[in-house]
Amino acid sequence: MLFTLDTMPYCYRKQQNRASKGAFMQNQKITLLGTGLMGAPMARNIARAGFPLAVWNRSRSKAELLSDTGATVHDTVPEAVENADIVISMLADGIVVGSLVNHSAVTGAMKAGALWIDMSSAKPEEARAQAAHLAGLGFHHLDAPVSGGTKGAEAGTLAIMAGGDADAFTRAEPVLNAMGRPVHVGPTGSGQLSKLANQAIVAVTIAAVAEAMLLVQKGGADPAAVRAALKGGFADSTILQQHGERMTEGNFTPGGLSKFQLKDLDNLLNESGQLGLKLPVSEMTRDRFADFVENMDGADKDHSGLYLELLKRNGVTA
Repeated sequence: MLFTLDTMPYCYRKQQNRASKGAFMQNQKITLLGTGLMGAPMARNIARAGFPLAVWNRSRSKAELLSDTGATVHDTVPEAVENADIVISMLADGIVVGSLVNHSAVTGAMKAGALWIDMSSAKPEEARAQAAHLAGLGFHHLDAPVSGGTKGAEAGTLAIMAGGDADAFTRAEPVLNAMGRPVHVGPTGSGQLSKLANQAIVAVTIAAVAEAMLLVQKGGADPAAVRAALKGGFADSTILQQHGERMTEGNFTPGGLSKFQLKDLDNLLNESGQLGLKLPVSEMTRDRFADFVENMDGADKDHSGLYLELLKRNGVTA
C-alpha cells in the first residue's frame, strides 16, 4: 500500500521528518537540565534522535546513567548550557527554573540567540516572567510542559503543550518530536495553562476511578474484569486502565509523584483565582491530595495513591 504524506501513519511520518532533518540535528547542540524520573528517559530519546546532548542534574549520579547514550555530563549548569542551541529544563517547579533563568552565570554562559524550553510544570505567570527576562537578554523561550508520565517519556509519546512565539516553536519542533507529540497552543504561558487544565482532568479522574474501583471491589465484582468491560466505552481512559490497576494491586511506585500533583493543583487554583473563577471539584480534589501528601506520607507515592486516602475515609485497610 502506498501512502501520501497526509495518509502515512504517524510513526512513519515521524521517522521521515527525523531523517529529513538529519543535517539540522548534527548542527544543533541540546542541553537538558534535570534527569529525574521524566528527564532521564526524555534525554535518552533526544540522544537516540541524533542530537548532540549535554546533561546536568543536581545529583550527578543520576545524570551519569546517561553516559551510555553519548551524552556529556556536566557538574554545573553554566558548563552544561555553554554553546547549546537549545536548553531544556525538566525540574521540580517554576521557582527552581526561575533561579537558573535569572542567574547571570547561567545566562552569561549561553550561546547568543539560544532557545530555552521549559518542560517543567509551573505557573503561567512564571513562564511569562521567564520569557520576558530571557527576551531582554536576546534569548528565546517556550513553555512546553508534558503529560504522559514515565511511560510516555520512555516511549517518546508525551503530549507536549507549547506556549510562545510560533517561530520558536518551529525551531523547537525537531527536538520536541523526539520526545512526543508537540502542539503549539498559543502565546507565552499557554503551555502551562494547558498543563493546569490537563492536571485538573487527571486529578479529578483519579478520584473518580478510585471510587469506582473501591465500589466494585467491595461489591464483589472483579475489578480487572470491570475495567475490561468498560474498555472502549465513554468511561474508559488511560487512568482507568493503568491507575485503576495500580489501585487494586496496591502498586504505588511513582510514575507521577503525588507531591507534584498537589503542586499542580495549587497552581491551577492560583490561576483560576486570578481569573475570578471557582472550580469546586478541583478544590475538593486538591484538599484530598493535600491530606494524602501531608498527613499520610504520600508525597513520594504515585498520584494513584489517592486511593489510599479514600480507603482511610471509609475505614478500610489496604
